[in-house]
Amino acid sequence: MQRYSLANLVLQGLRKNVGWQPAWREPVPRPSYDAVIIGGGGHGLATAYYLAKEHGVRNVAVLEKGWLGGGNTGRNTTVVRSDYLFPESAAVYDWALRFYERAARELNFNIMLSQRGYMTLIYNQHQLELARHKVNYLACNGVEGEIIDLAELKRLVPLLNVSETARYPIRGAFIQRRGGTIRHDAVAWGFARAASSLGVDIIQNCEVLGFGKAGNRINSIQTSHGSIGCDVVGMAVAGHSSVIADMAGFRLPVTSHCLQAMVSEPIRPVLGTMVSSPATGVYINQTQKGELVMGSILDLYHSYGQRGTFCTIEKTITSVVEMFPVFAQTRLMRHWAGIVDVVPDSSPILGPTPVDNLFINCGWGTGGFKAIPAGGMLLAHALAVGKQHPLAEKFGLDRFRSNRLVDEGAASGIAH
Repeated sequence: MQRYSLANLVLQGLRKNVGWQPAWREPVPRPSYDAVIIGGGGHGLATAYYLAKEHGVRNVAVLEKGWLGGGNTGRNTTVVRSDYLFPESAAVYDWALRFYERAARELNFNIMLSQRGYMTLIYNQHQLELARHKVNYLACNGVEGEIIDLAELKRLVPLLNVSETARYPIRGAFIQRRGGTIRHDAVAWGFARAASSLGVDIIQNCEVLGFGKAGNRINSIQTSHGSIGCDVVGMAVAGHSSVIADMAGFRLPVTSHCLQAMVSEPIRPVLGTMVSSPATGVYINQTQKGELVMGSILDLYHSYGQRGTFCTIEKTITSVVEMFPVFAQTRLMRHWAGIVDVVPDSSPILGPTPVDNLFINCGWGTGGFKAIPAGGMLLAHALAVGKQHPLAEKFGLDRFRSNRLVDEGAASGIAH
């Protein structure tokens, strides 16, 4: 792998940056592959990486309709945590968080993990009791979390409005100190470079148009680059999962919603932790560049749009100013939306589908980014072995027929 000293970096700048080695190859598609993964976001790239690294399956293509990481992987608020209710959920999300903690070494790529803590504010006695229960069930799941009082909260977040005359007086907070943020692009780039170095073909601007089938198996994928043969297919396309499933001939219990976010102009470092408010439905953190990253609840209507709307901007900004009056004069810099795939129990759908050789990774809702390493590992296992990994057994599509749901609807502190 090519490395650069300070002298080399200066030399590349003098050469107008024309001598850099590409981070991943841009190949022409082969006629066929052992495995084809639809979706070049974090989950799809992680799947390719684990297929090649752990299972030795290297004749693999990743097909991305747009540019690498241009979907939800690049359209979120970069938060990672693992404070989920059910043991099966906690196991998956904590596996992902533990990978992120070692990812820079394993991928040889700086993903800019900042474990600044994930905090959920507590406003009343009822929420305090719920937080105490949460700490207990997290402990049962082997995941840490704690309640902090108002004095500790003031120390950690001195700019927060904790006045008794505030619209929503604050009593304390729940915090998972291992939670934090990651540079979202770096996650995609790290997995892409690692997968490409193992022989995976990453094909951008390659739209899937349909499938060729023999009986109940897919034997080719029709794309904007022509027909590509395949032995097994994985799909990790988040909010567009129902679209691809429809092409393959089955339905998913998935609805697609916009989840909007926005950032302010950069300011000096003033917010050292991620803060979520159940009362206002808003969460906020500050990036290493100084921008304030803000988001709120899902849009109530179904949509594939990837742009912000004024009503959501207004709700988010007014709530942030209620929490942090000092931010009132800060200017908004940009806003966007990601398309999230919501299912009835707000837990992912992993594993087999009604098509014999098509396996799925979807339904993460607002939690997809934080689960990328685990989602990729579990889909790769299904593609290589033909059956579920033990961590994924409770998340199969068949649970909606048997009514064995994993209801994590309030796990984020903001129902989704």
